[in-house]
Amino acid sequence: MKKFRKVLDGLTTSSPGGTVGSPSCGSAAGTPTAAPTPKEIDVQETLVSENFQLCKTVRHGFPYQPTALAFDPVQKILAVGSRTGGVRILGRPGVDCFCQHESGAAVLQLQFLINEGALVTACADDTLHLWNLRQRRPAILHSLKFNRERITFCHLPFQSKWLYVGTERGNTHIVNIESFILSGYVIMWNKAIELSTKTHPGPVVHLSDSPKDEGKLLIGFESGTIVQWDLRGKKADFRIYYDEAIHSVSWHHEGKQFMCSHSDGSLTLWNLRNTTKPFQVTFPHGKIQKDGRKESCKPILKVEYKTSRNSEPFVIFSGGLSYDKAGRRPTLTIMHGKAITVLEMDYPIVEFMALCETPYNNEVQEPYAVVVLLEKDLIVVDLTQSNFPVFENPYPMDIHESPVTCTAYFADCPPDIIPILYSIGAKHKKTGYSQKEWPIAGGTWTLGSHTYPEIIITGHADGSIKFWDASAITLQMLYKLKTSKVFEKPKPGEGRAAELVEEDPFAVQMVSWCPQSRIFCVVGISAHIILYRFSKYDANTQIVSLEVRLQCEQEDVISPSENENNPCFSEPSPHSPQPHHQHPASPSSGTPEGLKDSIPCLKVKDRVVRVPPGYQAELVIQLLWVDGEPPQQITSLDINSAYGLLAFGNCNGLAVVDYLQKTILLCLSTLDLYGAADPYQRLTRSPRRNRQSTSEFCMRGLSNFYSDSKKRIRTSYQSLTELSDNQQSVDMERSKSPTSDHVNGHCTSPTSQPCSAGKPRVPMGPEGPRLTRRGPGRPPFRKAQSAACMEISLPVSHTEESRENSFSRSRSSSVSSIDRDTKEAITTLQFGESYGRKSDALPTPCLWVGTSLGVVLLIPMSIPTDQEERMEEPVTIGPSGAVLMLKGSVLRFGFLDCMGALIQSPHEVWRDLNAPEDPDRPRRRKLVNFSPSSSQDACGEGHLAVVCSERQAKVFLMPSQSCLFVHNITESSFVLRADVVSVYNSVCLACFCANGHVMTLSLPSLRPLMDVNYLPLTDMRIARTFCFTNGGQALYLSSPTEIQRITYSQEMCDNLQEMLGELFTPIETPEAQNRGFLKGFFGGNAHTFDREELFGEAAAGKASRSLAQHIPGQGGMEGMKVAASGAVGELARARIALDERGQRLGELEERTALMMTSAETFSKHAHELMLKCKDKKWYQF
Repeated sequence: MKKFRKVLDGLTTSSPGGTVGSPSCGSAAGTPTAAPTPKEIDVQETLVSENFQLCKTVRHGFPYQPTALAFDPVQKILAVGSRTGGVRILGRPGVDCFCQHESGAAVLQLQFLINEGALVTACADDTLHLWNLRQRRPAILHSLKFNRERITFCHLPFQSKWLYVGTERGNTHIVNIESFILSGYVIMWNKAIELSTKTHPGPVVHLSDSPKDEGKLLIGFESGTIVQWDLRGKKADFRIYYDEAIHSVSWHHEGKQFMCSHSDGSLTLWNLRNTTKPFQVTFPHGKIQKDGRKESCKPILKVEYKTSRNSEPFVIFSGGLSYDKAGRRPTLTIMHGKAITVLEMDYPIVEFMALCETPYNNEVQEPYAVVVLLEKDLIVVDLTQSNFPVFENPYPMDIHESPVTCTAYFADCPPDIIPILYSIGAKHKKTGYSQKEWPIAGGTWTLGSHTYPEIIITGHADGSIKFWDASAITLQMLYKLKTSKVFEKPKPGEGRAAELVEEDPFAVQMVSWCPQSRIFCVVGISAHIILYRFSKYDANTQIVSLEVRLQCEQEDVISPSENENNPCFSEPSPHSPQPHHQHPASPSSGTPEGLKDSIPCLKVKDRVVRVPPGYQAELVIQLLWVDGEPPQQITSLDINSAYGLLAFGNCNGLAVVDYLQKTILLCLSTLDLYGAADPYQRLTRSPRRNRQSTSEFCMRGLSNFYSDSKKRIRTSYQSLTELSDNQQSVDMERSKSPTSDHVNGHCTSPTSQPCSAGKPRVPMGPEGPRLTRRGPGRPPFRKAQSAACMEISLPVSHTEESRENSFSRSRSSSVSSIDRDTKEAITTLQFGESYGRKSDALPTPCLWVGTSLGVVLLIPMSIPTDQEERMEEPVTIGPSGAVLMLKGSVLRFGFLDCMGALIQSPHEVWRDLNAPEDPDRPRRRKLVNFSPSSSQDACGEGHLAVVCSERQAKVFLMPSQSCLFVHNITESSFVLRADVVSVYNSVCLACFCANGHVMTLSLPSLRPLMDVNYLPLTDMRIARTFCFTNGGQALYLSSPTEIQRITYSQEMCDNLQEMLGELFTPIETPEAQNRGFLKGFFGGNAHTFDREELFGEAAAGKASRSLAQHIPGQGGMEGMKVAASGAVGELARARIALDERGQRLGELEERTALMMTSAETFSKHAHELMLKCKDKKWYQF
């Protein structure tokens, strides 16, 4: 434990990290007053660096870009490989494991060692890996890298330790699974085909052993050549030359027939008695045309031929449709006897696999289900029912049903919220699923002791919101909300939404949720906000709509005198954005020039609608078009249920809405917020008129990563919504760095070196000079509306050359530049009890406002406390109080009491407004208020305010506004996400930087506790979705379809093994069926085949060292230790103990024999000595 003491004498403490020319962090409007301040802050910090460790916990969602599939029929676990080298292993719900190949090479094929707890992966870098699954976190035991040949196909017979590997050259190699060393036995392509054949047969596309005789290996070449190789005789039994390329081969279980699928959409059935021509040729989807010819069909990529005891065989294949039917969806065809069922899929089929009762390929297969791996989904079809229904998938494979655009993570939620959301959501579940249990039921998982209610919220491109139960490292969907139902469907003729966003006008950009009051707020991409209340009853409601004009006006130039004596916020200044009330929304209107003006992007339903139980829309707030300019995106939002207020801002200004009275309280530009407390001496100047697209301001901090392109608003979240994982496709290289401004040729950063006054430069983009455009008759200047349009006069002058140099170097300077076309944006907002001014003796409701220039404003408010007065009396908002300064755009606020404990925001206790009235218990608002002075008898009044920006964090003492601690988080990068979180019954500041570092800082001293380089390269999607929560947890969207959860808590890392599921469970391998005397006599000598004798080093010799390189895995020893702890390990330990006991007994026997020999020798010598001395007298000695 370490005590931090800071003696305060009422004087303002300047920031150690301050820069020349910037105000001190304690500067504020007004004169310092003798407000009561504590003489000493005494906080005992309990967090130490040993409390923190970063590790991945679990990954949810559908494997991104899947490539391969495998199933263990005994363990009943499924593996899915991906193009990025990932492997997901799935069992029963809760058993979900993610493994990653370090190389990142695509997984070509997966092979389980059935019932052995191991998995072989073949990757695109021509490497084989053996994974040990007998531990909760699988690890690689061995790797084998092929140097001269490319792997195309692998086959591992059941209960064999020899893996057949086919290559692109047509050769077949054999690998010992136990040692992962190549055998000297090789089947060369030129030996497999006839000597008279003049062409190369192509790559090996199929390998399988004959069900009738394991000593026969069937090799399929791409060109259409099939060879059955006699492994003992080292010769070909037969060769088939077919004129169509082969895609797959499948045996009948008796080993007398096999079926092939071909590139012309045909299936051929071959009988081993006559291999000169196929026994049967069928075109399942090819019809005979009028001229008598078969219509051409697409290739059948895979076929499976499975037999059943009580019915006809199943022939299951993908593809094979005729080419003439354009636009048909991908299909899986099931032929069962004469019945042909075609199942249409939503996405292309990557792979499918029939699940059978037996692991033996020479027994009746009895298929009961088909797993179909699609590009963006995983489905399992029930084969036991004639209508082939699908099973209900217990995994959260539909996270990306509509692309994820934002996330929120809430740990330690109220315990009653999850059951309520589940009960509401269960009413809307789909029906028609198979009644049988999910067949992938392997592994074991138990609910750990370290669990608490957790909820993840995902916002999507189609406007939908999903609530997920994330407790105990699982994920289950609770409830789905569609925000698009609030609006009218856009008519084809209108096109208002189409002009703002080409697609997805309802896409969710931000969410704010209060779990205690159950109030939910959604910010959409079309500059709209929807407020929802939760109810367990359905209701008839009419949605109230408010319209806000938060945009620049076209008027003349403002003189500095107009701004000097700005009135209080009760009346907006003449150039401020104007609020527009509307109920319901007004129709479209335009200016005489035909430009859109005073219309929202979307039309709210203006009729009474029936809403089901759950979240019900109460209020919609929309920003309006102004003079042909679409509204700017909303960049910040906060809602407080105790105050009944909602605040939001964008790059034009700030608005505060009273959602109880449905009125707009405040609507001001950023510049007007300062009033007389503006920390900069700004010379008002009318900027050049530049058309700004609505995508000009979003995620400025990521601007360094992306190339410049002129796209519309959709580009702000396209990397989230598109399922192409191309980081370079995002429109974001519009600025040099995130935190200063360079607008219309005027340098407006508070700490960078300014341009000389009166010399505006034409903005230069990567494409050259950009010409400013004006509409006809439009005046050449517009009235400046925010600080970003103002030029800042600092007492430093530089030449043009030095200005250019300072701008180009701004990435590494104290504050770097924002996009030239962005204004001073409102980047974060938070309501809370605080001290608006130094003179305040008691805390009052305040709104903390953070801007992109690193300025923090406090706006005090007066809210009626009585319930009746609250609904009738207006909320009054005073002029801005304190002004604090940081480097970089402000990201997060947090409040601590003087003992270092976190102060929660006040909230209202949830009440159901649609519940039946109870005359004995009238519904009244119950407020829970966490006052900063409630627990501070020992240290007096006041509280600590934690402010984090893109570059630094500061802790201020309120109300004196003194800066107690400051920490420069990063100089070379910038913070993307910061949160004040609870961990280990204490509080810390968690930060995620653009360079991939995850850091934690102690509070209030801002002492670094952890700094881990977690992600070597970040991108737009991760930056937009990364979020921290309490309990040392965080998450982000690791791919467009997957959520990755991580922990930075040492305790959770230690308990992770207990929380994860077991992939391997000891199960007896099913016994093979009794073949009977006749079958055993006539069925060949399959059981006498000894692969060890054939492929071992003694018989086959060693393989060429240059052919493949063995790489020992890091998980070998760990896997052995883990395996030794299981039931199989107990047997191994017992065997080892017996061996050791036998060895010790042998040693004892040897020692006993040695002692007996020694005793006999001694006896012999003693006897000889006795005989020698027998006749001697005593004196002869």
